[in-house]
Amino acid sequence: MTAADVETFLDGFLPMQLERENIAGAVVCVVKDGNLVFAKGYGYSDVDKKTPVSPDNTLFRPGSISKLFTWTAIMQLVQQGKLDLDHDVNEYLDFKIPATYPQPITLRNIMTHTPGFEESIKELFVREGTPVGPLHDYLVRHMPKRIFPPGAVPAYSNYGATLAGYIVERISGRPFNDYVTENIFRPLGMVHSTFAQPLPADLKPLMSNGYELGSGKSKTFEVIQEAPAGSLSASATDLSHFMIAHLQDGNYQSAQILSPETARQMHARQNGFHPELNAMALGFYEENRNGHQIIGHGGDTIYFHSDLHLVLDAGVGFFISYNSAGKGEISSRGALWKHFMDRYFPYQRPDVPAVSRASDDAKTVSGYYMTSRRAQNTFLSATNSFEEVHVVPDSDGDIKVFPFKDYNGQIRKWREIGPLLYREVNSQDRIAFQKDADGRLELRISFPAIVFQRASFLDSYPWNRFVAYFVLTILILTLVFWPVAWVVRRHYGFKLDLTPGQWRWRLLIKLVCAIDLIFVLALFLTFSSADDFTVLSGKLDPLVLICQVVGVVGILGTLLVIYATLRLWRAPNVWKAVRWLNLLIILACLGFAWFVLHWHMVNFNMNY
Repeated sequence: MTAADVETFLDGFLPMQLERENIAGAVVCVVKDGNLVFAKGYGYSDVDKKTPVSPDNTLFRPGSISKLFTWTAIMQLVQQGKLDLDHDVNEYLDFKIPATYPQPITLRNIMTHTPGFEESIKELFVREGTPVGPLHDYLVRHMPKRIFPPGAVPAYSNYGATLAGYIVERISGRPFNDYVTENIFRPLGMVHSTFAQPLPADLKPLMSNGYELGSGKSKTFEVIQEAPAGSLSASATDLSHFMIAHLQDGNYQSAQILSPETARQMHARQNGFHPELNAMALGFYEENRNGHQIIGHGGDTIYFHSDLHLVLDAGVGFFISYNSAGKGEISSRGALWKHFMDRYFPYQRPDVPAVSRASDDAKTVSGYYMTSRRAQNTFLSATNSFEEVHVVPDSDGDIKVFPFKDYNGQIRKWREIGPLLYREVNSQDRIAFQKDADGRLELRISFPAIVFQRASFLDSYPWNRFVAYFVLTILILTLVFWPVAWVVRRHYGFKLDLTPGQWRWRLLIKLVCAIDLIFVLALFLTFSSADDFTVLSGKLDPLVLICQVVGVVGILGTLLVIYATLRLWRAPNVWKAVRWLNLLIILACLGFAWFVLHWHMVNFNMNY
């Protein structure tokens, strides 16, 4: 792993990758044995001006890699005896997290992503120029509900990391950015790094643009209100200092940001839910690969996408960041890291004998699984069943997990190598199935900050897809056939023999169908026509509330549809075909009401 060889490898890899994936620019650095081995920028930080990326003087947004600085700050205060990882975090706050469960939330829970919060995204990103208030106000206003007991279920939480950053403020008596600057950036010589938003005047000219596509227009600076969870702006060279410090038990040159004991505690495996899979450390997560002990963290903003890896037993650190989402067809950073490891740490997978009951186990684990990182009490929960992973038995006891794909775009195939433990057929990656405390199967993957829980019938994708398609089909056909039938009757001179009351009931049924469709269409148009910042900013709240009012009217209208249909059903002058059609309409309206209520689409909770 010489500088020349690393440069040859990356020069052959990254330019092709940027062009193929339509990415404007990237920066990478490699450290080994306390030294910066390689750092280089590729492509442009400003495409229009043809400004090249510099590892020293170009700032990137490493997203959730910011959390590693928050966790390091927490461990500094633990080392000083000012914080205890296993105390109730309410002891450190000036507001209270409700006692939803008997167990309190601790800093250890937060650092291992097991505090049990549901996912929340509102005002996570806002447009440049939007005022950013104090962390206290944001945390109180956006507190998500607790949906799991602490320590029981991993569910990645930006809110938890932001809570940790506020605790740093409270205990240190310093604003979060000031604390990190004084206790991490300055000792490590990180002169081009900040959590501040907007950027300080001396750093703003160094900031890389962000892009959706490298061939597209540059985007505005992303303001992240959960700053301790993701607002860092830093150069690659600065981040190399941070990597070296963690690889050397807290030491960088003459600076010691953590004691060796505290650094090793931070890097140690914590709550491993399965002994054969990666587990969380304290803030870092395990990424063991090619027989080596590796910890790291990824990070994503809307436009920047990054990874940081520390090969602890080899003293190697690797950082990569892209300033564009690109086409998104493959994981660019994942592919690069895999090839880097295979080049410098070659590995031969051990042969494992076949499991005799593989076919039976494949049938046992088949089904649909829902991610633990989810909204559960807001209207966003309506997307949960449509984002489930599907485990499907394959030939010879293997399984496929949709939509998990390899870098070639094909669905990955997994083979059982132990009791409900599977290894990917063409790689060393593993997944496993375990039962939770209630006996429900869970799918665990190599990323330890989430788990996939087996979906109940009512939560499963097939059932919800059937309900959605059935409801929309019947409602649309009802409204489409209404004028069509009128035209046909008029053409043939045929009149419906209905009383005035029956005409009113018939019209009421059509009106309720229209209201239900208006609700669906209005929600779809509200979100599909808005960009990411608008969706996340809360500016859509008035429209969403109006949609929810329409939804409530539609649900109440279901009762009227049932009553009107019963009146028409008993009328002797109503055709039998119309009676059966009205029965289908009742089922469609009931399906609409169930779906909307089951997925909390009209609970008027705007803290999403």
